[in-house]
Amino acid sequence: MMRRRPLGNAGEREMVGGWLDWQRATVRLKCEGLSDGQARLTPLPGSPRMCVAALVAHLRWVELSWFEVSFVGARELTAQDPLELADPPGTPLAVLLDEYDAQCARSREIVAGHQLDELEAWAPEGLELVSLRWIVGHLLEETARHLGHLDALRELIDGTTNY
Repeated sequence: MMRRRPLGNAGEREMVGGWLDWQRATVRLKCEGLSDGQARLTPLPGSPRMCVAALVAHLRWVELSWFEVSFVGARELTAQDPLELADPPGTPLAVLLDEYDAQCARSREIVAGHQLDELEAWAPEGLELVSLRWIVGHLLEETARHLGHLDALRELIDGTTNY
């Protein structure tokens, strides 16, 4: 996926979708050149499970859980959040990135096929149903927040800084 900023005069759907795609594409950029071993390093003493591989797997899981499970209600979420696992995923980083890109493509298809005012099909007990607009906004925030984690991890791993 190529990074492209949305047009300055884009409509709401194009604007929020464009910025979300910018953040999604930046995930791959942050991982460029890392070995599988480096992707599993956990250099943050206060977060002993946080590594690049777990963050990429988590971002895929978030896309799946919000768009396919909560919004569409197409499947049950059976996998645990990778950031909650004791060990990072053993899957090669290149595969994790490809799985993330494929999940993002599926999420884009779902968003394209629905109105932003539509409510999700399912929410955990005790939580209100939210709109697709809310979900897209949340994914934009969640992805951008984790890009900050990827920034810090990458700099601690090999000194690379970039945007």
